[in-house]
Amino acid sequence: MYDIAVIGAGVIGTFIARELSRYSLKIALIEKDNDVSNGTTKANSGIIHAGYDSEPGTSKAKFNALGNPMFDQICKELAVSFKRIGSLVIGLSSRDMNTIEELYIRGLANGIPEMRVLNGNEVRKMEPNLNDDVSGALYAPTAGIIDPWELAIALAENAVENGVELLLNHRVTAVEKLPGGYRIHTPASDIEAEYVINCAGVHADEINSMAASTHFHITPRRGQYFVLDKYAGGLFNTVVFQCPGKMGKGVLVTPTVHGNLLIGPDAQDTDDKENVETTADRLLFVRESAAKISDRIPFNTVIRTFAGLRAHPNTGDFIIEESKEAGGLVNVAGIESPGLSAAPAIAKHVVELLRGAAGKLKERSDFNPLRRKMLKFMELSDNEKAGLIRKDHRYGRIICRCEHVTEGEIVDAIRRKAGATTVSGIKRRVRPGMGRCQGGFCEPKVMEILAREMGKDMLEIVKEEKGSFILTGRTKGSQDYEGK
Repeated sequence: MYDIAVIGAGVIGTFIARELSRYSLKIALIEKDNDVSNGTTKANSGIIHAGYDSEPGTSKAKFNALGNPMFDQICKELAVSFKRIGSLVIGLSSRDMNTIEELYIRGLANGIPEMRVLNGNEVRKMEPNLNDDVSGALYAPTAGIIDPWELAIALAENAVENGVELLLNHRVTAVEKLPGGYRIHTPASDIEAEYVINCAGVHADEINSMAASTHFHITPRRGQYFVLDKYAGGLFNTVVFQCPGKMGKGVLVTPTVHGNLLIGPDAQDTDDKENVETTADRLLFVRESAAKISDRIPFNTVIRTFAGLRAHPNTGDFIIEESKEAGGLVNVAGIESPGLSAAPAIAKHVVELLRGAAGKLKERSDFNPLRRKMLKFMELSDNEKAGLIRKDHRYGRIICRCEHVTEGEIVDAIRRKAGATTVSGIKRRVRPGMGRCQGGFCEPKVMEILAREMGKDMLEIVKEEKGSFILTGRTKGSQDYEGK
């Protein structure tokens, strides 16, 4: 029996698993998909919010304010890209400026440092590509940008290195109460644990209802995005928001940590918890909304569109609590924006909840908070590249020409703890397929490397989910293919 089972390997689940791995506990991290970070984590804005937006006194406000300053140390330990570039909430009218004043006052109540209200000239000096009708803005220099799936992958790696067992392709079908714990049923195997932490994202209400009565509901809220080529990445220096509305923070424009420009999302509630399709009408809405920020956005440089689902709770706030009906079941649900920003503080709070429920937790003397850095060949100097190639010739073979990703980087991504097993898993870890051609040239080479390293036939390699095969058979060669 495990001491603790964490259900869901998104950024919340991986943060909690890594935080718990500091203690002498037997921990299982259970994920329904082929890889970590496959849900909301892989399809969001990647922003570490300053913390002025949430209503004072809410869990959103509390954990955002606590979580934001933790990212510098965490990202240093995990070798994850993170940049504090600041954010602007721009005003286009006197009504917007009243909202900005309210956000400023709210931010003060939440303890957010260094905020300033700027006039139109000050804003355009910071961001010369904004439209001329911008009349002012709230500036929050502590906001930042991050790669959310890189973070979750790094957290999972570090957790596994510290003893957490990662169970992929374990979709939870039932949660059975036992004397002194729970039995979690999955098609792959059953898992028994004394405590269960529910971090299942848009499915968190379903997991809760397997063990207790339904007392909260999650609505999937779909958001669609544009990704622009790195040519457009320098158009803005900060994260630029419009004034928030009832459906959230609205369409934003932000540079990414990798140098692209990201635009979105819209907000559309849906009943389908798997629906991440993009639609022409909503993408048009995103484009028209972004034009209110700047009419200089070069949409002719779009390289990809995508959609993600946020877990919107009917409570209006994060749900972080032990179930009153099912002792030992801790729900960490409804973690929509600013959930990414709040994640490290949420993880520490969950540990305290467990400490209160289980008693004293014994800290490990051998916990290692450091994750080995992934070499990024394109960021090395010429001398460093030459030295690396002398040590390992695979770093001299470029697989992805857009992002200058080498075979050595791909092999490293596969062989690590919680390593990649799919084409998308490689893409998220070392970025082949993230560039202008979106995998048009490098994907077959990535598949070859995956097949070789995993001892599989190329026909067995999948794009993302289990069963998402790319190849169906051979089209060339003198011999018929017989599945060998």
